[in-house]
Amino acid sequence: MNNKLYIGQTSDIDKRILEHNEFGNGYTSKFRPWKFVYLENFSSRKEAMAREEYFKTGVGREFVKNKIGGA
Repeated sequence: MNNKLYIGQTSDIDKRILEHNEFGNGYTSKFRPWKFVYLENFSSRKEAMAREEYFKTGVGREFVKNKIGGA
């Protein structure tokens, strides 16, 4: 396991993980395979994008790491 966290948002989670694990290039291709460790649902894309922005901060990354047990 590479202990990397990829933070993103999508409307089709199954398609997104497939893209990263089979067709991704750049950053996502270097650390395959990716697996889901935490998921939140939102009623609007605006809300999802705001939460993604938070998760990409130091405090947000710590929140996720604590939620998933320090991965």
